[in-house]
Amino acid sequence: MNVAAYLDRLGLDRPAAMDVAALRVLQERHLAVVPFENLSIHLGEPIVLDTEALFDKIVRRRRGGFCYELNGLFAALLRELGFDADLKAAKVFRADGTLGPPFDHAVVRVELDEPWLADVGFGRFSRFPLRLSATEPQADPDGEFLFLDAPHGDIDVLLDGKPQYRIEPRTRALDEFAPTAFWQATSPDSHFTRGPTCSLPSTHGRVTLTGDRLIVTTHGVREETRLSSDQEILDAYRKEFGIELTRVPERP
Repeated sequence: MNVAAYLDRLGLDRPAAMDVAALRVLQERHLAVVPFENLSIHLGEPIVLDTEALFDKIVRRRRGGFCYELNGLFAALLRELGFDADLKAAKVFRADGTLGPPFDHAVVRVELDEPWLADVGFGRFSRFPLRLSATEPQADPDGEFLFLDAPHGDIDVLLDGKPQYRIEPRTRALDEFAPTAFWQATSPDSHFTRGPTCSLPSTHGRVTLTGDRLIVTTHGVREETRLSSDQEILDAYRKEFGIELTRVPERP
């Protein structure tokens, strides 16, 4: 991995020390500049869970990705920098409170003075790393987080009182997520196949492009604009997310 190129993508210098302060800066900048997006699925591009392929996509081509891609490459960057970082699998809570399948999500565990959760691949989540061993609520600019013990040594992560996902304790290799990533990219039951989406936090909210709908939320106020042509959509990808596409992702 070309660490200097990755850090340049984030607009950062190499951290002087591998500590919590450095991890906070890395996560915040990653979330701010690397979009959460599923465009490859709707452009007919394969999802390849390999560090070199992900580096080419996210760093060289300045794209984003979804959890396996973003957290997979972020974990690799952290290890290259000298952090003790590994991947954990998680099951995502559905709207009805039931759990999704194993390997539904990938998160990064970083061992420093204590274990920390870093996640740059869940869309709206914590802006900064969270203390995995904390028993009290943790305040973050994007909400209040709480960890609760779950069966078999798992940990439930709650945001503002609502369960988000359940982390298992076992360390996983990136390629172990490949079967579920394939399902997420191909199954009609996956929400990722229902349409293209691309999202980034902004200074006071979030900007999201879903199909031909540009949604800008500022201080909790949502404004939606319907883009009327393919060129407007391509321009929005470039202006809002820094993504250069030659064609519009297919919409169902």
